[in-house]
Amino acid sequence: MSIRILLADDHKIIYESLEPLLDKQPGMEVVATAENGRKAVQMTQDLKPDVVIIDISMPDLNGIDATHQIIAQHPETKVIVLSMHADRQYVTAILNAGASGYLTKNCSSDELVSAIKIVAANKKYLSPEISGIVIEESISPPPTSDSSVFSILTMREREVLQLLVEGNTVKQIADHLHLSIQTVHAHRQKIMEKLNIYNIAELTKYAIREGLISTEN
Repeated sequence: MSIRILLADDHKIIYESLEPLLDKQPGMEVVATAENGRKAVQMTQDLKPDVVIIDISMPDLNGIDATHQIIAQHPETKVIVLSMHADRQYVTAILNAGASGYLTKNCSSDELVSAIKIVAANKKYLSPEISGIVIEESISPPPTSDSSVFSILTMREREVLQLLVEGNTVKQIADHLHLSIQTVHAHRQKIMEKLNIYNIAELTKYAIREGLISTEN
């Protein structure tokens, strides 16, 4: 039986190059591609792939929160992060979200194929660069006062923040997340209070710095 794979990346060139590569591998099949995190969550619900390969910085819903939702809804699905981000905060956040693998985008195709096989067999795979970060984390954990967006804001607040800095109005966010306008206003106010940031320009800089959105989005 083939390993069924969903590719989630907002750069078309990435999944257009990976899809034929993986489809040529014996026992592997790319069942779909998604250009944002929310679509990845929905397509996982619809198609139930064995492995989801996902980037971190994506529009609509970032890869870390998408992974949270995928694992919560489908704990049998394995998630591999394929990202340019190799910072400690991203590694910690995505592994806490339940990802089974983490590779940087400079990995070889052979390493990616190997990682897919490993996680499909219910094991973990971390590239050497990421393994070093995890080892460092275990030896010298960060201060207990974690100031990353993933510790300060709730998942819903991160969703609202991302949509807000991507240019959506409060009404558009409410419609998109199936919330009332009043609830979105309350989330926005809470976000600003928690971050002590009260304008969109500074919120956007913060979201980019924290990896919620990319400068290319």
